[in-house]
Amino acid sequence: MPSISENLTIGVFAKASGVHVETIRFYQRKGLLPEPEKPLGSIRRYGQADVTRVRFVKSAQRLGFGLDEIAELLRLDDGTHCEEASSLAEHKLKDVREKMADLARIEAVLSELVSACHLRKGNVSCPLIASLQSSASPAMP
Repeated sequence: MPSISENLTIGVFAKASGVHVETIRFYQRKGLLPEPEKPLGSIRRYGQADVTRVRFVKSAQRLGFGLDEIAELLRLDDGTHCEEASSLAEHKLKDVREKMADLARIEAVLSELVSACHLRKGNVSCPLIASLQSSASPAMP
């Protein structure tokens, strides 16, 4: 007879994992979580290993990994492929640093435009709108 921790319905499993039932089903469709067999005339049951796996997925998502990257990490989850996992993490770190640099550039431009908006006087065109309009205009041949 399976233990209670290996006898979770999908609702209890979702609650224990901190996600919605639809998230469980989505992960199953994406191949991130196996779908247990459905005994004849009964319902599927999940166990502690499934809860651990969903928590792994959620932790990886919080670090910015996409579902394909998470699938690769799950493939390496036995802990003996540290070099491969490290390579994935280094790639993710590079992406994060690039995004941070992009965000810093965006912050600088927006800060300038907001300052220009606050300094404008009279019926002068809004600097933010003018900047967006000039960026949206097609290049002249």
